[in-house]
Amino acid sequence: YILTTNEPLQSSFGTSSSRSPSGCFDPHPGSHDSFSFWVDEEAPVGPDQKAFVKHLATIFRLLAKKVMKKWSMTQNLTFREQLDGGIRYFDLRVSSKPGEEGHELYFIHGLFGHKVRDGLLDINAFLSAHRKEVVFLDFNHHYAMDEEHHRYLINMLQEVFGSKLCKINAVEEITLDYLWEKKYQVLVFYHHSSAEGCPVMWPGNKIPAPWANTTDTTKLIQFLETTLGERAKYGSFHVSQAILTPRVKTVVGGLVRGLRNYLVERNLPIIMTWVEAQKPGVNGVNIITSDFVELVDFANTVIRLNDLLLPKQAVR
Repeated sequence: YILTTNEPLQSSFGTSSSRSPSGCFDPHPGSHDSFSFWVDEEAPVGPDQKAFVKHLATIFRLLAKKVMKKWSMTQNLTFREQLDGGIRYFDLRVSSKPGEEGHELYFIHGLFGHKVRDGLLDINAFLSAHRKEVVFLDFNHHYAMDEEHHRYLINMLQEVFGSKLCKINAVEEITLDYLWEKKYQVLVFYHHSSAEGCPVMWPGNKIPAPWANTTDTTKLIQFLETTLGERAKYGSFHVSQAILTPRVKTVVGGLVRGLRNYLVERNLPIIMTWVEAQKPGVNGVNIITSDFVELVDFANTVIRLNDLLLPKQAVR
């Protein structure tokens, strides 16, 4: 087992995943739009979409939503399946359903997904069964939410995870030994001012995730290299989004095939070549996210980068 547990999580993160018995130090594998393994074609189009998309969905109804589904789903695996596969960072976007009474919240990416509470309970069940595992939950987009909705979500996070929630601290102080000693298993990052003053809701600026917003792998890799080079030595975690983002013309060109078949699969080899070439440590990669994490050996590829941090005799 890897025993180097006193390095900062920012530059040396570890878990005890049964899929990776030697541990998982920084770099850390994550999934993009982690919740999108299921979307509801029967529900209205989400408030995260532009007016013309909502208009098209109104005209073409179920047909339009079937196309949206092909381009909204970026993952095939459930939270539990992702956790079992080694994923420890989750990119989360949430929304209320306009017109629905109460404060219920759902995951969203074009179309509504599962209730947020159900997803959190799944993650918590895994953590309760694996007491040395630690996850990042990054709530970076909120739609159709007023202050009551935010209070509802923040209270929900505290109710579900309780004492597992890690209190805000200097990033360089958050080592694996520290988390195990405190029995912390969850770092929640909340990108909204409503969480200010809550000691277990880390501010969004502690986990920047610059977005290339391109369909071109060359531009993506240039962007990843540039933003990684600008990463502060201390003070925050860092997410490298190794993903391509479809344009309208991309969707039109691959209308029936969808995101996975038209854009992701053919470009994954180039992206994975970049991932495999990365280095761990303070000036290296921290968290790397991908679409459809099961299509290649993504999680284990990221985890194996951590071996470069260790003297050979530390791994057995």
